[in-house]
Amino acid sequence: MPIIVNLDVMMAKRKMSLNELSEKVDLTLANLSILKTGKAKAVRFSTLEAICNALDCQPGDILEFRQTDG
Repeated sequence: MPIIVNLDVMMAKRKMSLNELSEKVDLTLANLSILKTGKAKAVRFSTLEAICNALDCQPGDILEFRQTDG
């Protein structure tokens, strides 16, 4: 998928654990883990907003588009 989720990178920059972020955004560890590992097929704007608020970042810091060949 050409959309890359850089949640793990932002969490590392902010030195925030998955558990801590889960509590701050009120999202289950399982769902946050799916997003973190890039297995999510969609993300709600409200979830993205909560994550950006918790990590003090922009949506572009979390999501990245990479052109694929072909």
